[in-house]
Formats: sequence, C-alpha cells, structure tokens
Amino acid sequence: MIESANVYSRGKPEVMRRSPGLTLVFDADDTLWENNVLFENVIDAFIEWLSHPTLDRVEVRALLDEIERANAVTHGFGSAMFLRSLHACFERLRERPGTPEERRQIEELARALVDREVELIPGVADTLGELVSRHDLHVFTKGNLAEQQQKYDASGLARFFSGVHIVDDKRTADYRALLDRLGLDPAATWMIGNSPKSDIHPARQVGMGAVLIPNENTWVLEHQELDPDPGVLTLTRFPELLDHF
Repeated sequence: MIESANVYSRGKPEVMRRSPGLTLVFDADDTLWENNVLFENVIDAFIEWLSHPTLDRVEVRALLDEIERANAVTHGFGSAMFLRSLHACFERLRERPGTPEERRQIEELARALVDREVELIPGVADTLGELVSRHDLHVFTKGNLAEQQQKYDASGLARFFSGVHIVDDKRTADYRALLDRLGLDPAATWMIGNSPKSDIHPARQVGMGAVLIPNENTWVLEHQELDPDPGVLTLTRFPELLDHF
C-alpha cells in the first residue's frame, strides 16, 4: 500500500518464515544485489567519451559528484537523476547545451542502467533462506519507487520478506517512521546495509542494531566515517550473518 507520496510499503503474508525472533531489515542496492558498479561503468564511459581537453578524469568526476549531490536534494535518487546529472556535467564543461546527437549519445551510455538483469550479491539467496526460518525479514530501500520495485520483483527474493518499504531517502525520521508503522521494538530490530550514511548511522540514532557489510562499489556520496560503536557489527561477506543471527 502507498501510505504517502514518498513512502511505499508492501507486505507478503505468504512469506516463508517461522516463529520470528528478531526483525532484520535489509538495504537493497549494493547489499542484496549489485547496483553502483553499473553507474561506475557508465561514468567511466562518459568521461572517456567526453574526452575533456584540459581536465583529467579525477577532475571531471569531482564535478559530476558535485552536480549529483545537488540534484539528489531536488530530484531524489535513481537513473533519471543520474542522467540529468550527466547532461548538466556536459553542459558545464562544454559551456553550451548539448546538441540532439550529443544528448542521444549520453542517453545511450546510460541505457545499461535500465536494460539489465539484477545480479545478486554472492550468498544472498542461500543466507536469506536460512535467516527467514529464524527471524522476520524486511527490505528498506531508498530511490525511485518504480525502479526499486522493479529490481525487487526481478531479484526473486520477495519470498523471503514480510514486506518491502521504499522511501525517497533514509534519514533518522524515516527509520523512526518505519518502526512506528510496523510496531517494532528498536532493541530487537537490526538494520543490515553497506552505507554508513544511509544504513548504519540513522538506524543507530533510533536505537536499532546495525550490521555494516561494505561493498567496494558503494556510491561515493554514501561514504561516511564510521565511529566506534558497540551496537554496530561489521562483516566482510553476506553469509557471515548466519554466524550472528
């Protein structure tokens, strides 16, 4: 059900679970399936195609990151915002609008973000298959509603989860709203994800436990220092969850 303009929650009564102990809440992109590596591939291709005469790759990337950071505030997350940022980066660097052909070429570079299959992180399906017999599982992800729902449906993982919850962003208030909406005890609820900024820090601020599973391809705008915290468990691989839950 859609509960507001920026919150989507869907339950699945027939989910395969028995006598849940804890509630485990999973991030989606770069936690359950690969995502940002696809954007990185497009960025590499864009910078090569742009072939700026004076700026090197690092300088072009820094400008693109700056533009994305600003656009995310106004336009949210997802491939549409990313494509908008590529066009804006081109116009800033060329100091003119793109021609129809140049705009078409940029859009062609980004087409891989839409025309793709979902690639699960190694060990995800088997691990969830075991965890669902022990605990109640949910997905909590941010981004464009249609894009995130499409990836979730294509992943084949819906059978493991009691619900999927899609929001525009994952801030402290969004975590508090999730707990209230589901009637969860934060002390018995854990957030599992790859981003200190979106998954770990806001979850801890509302009293949830948190598990960080770093992904080397995590989006640069999600990078944030992780302060020492006994409520945060850091793992190296998704299947290691079975050793703790």
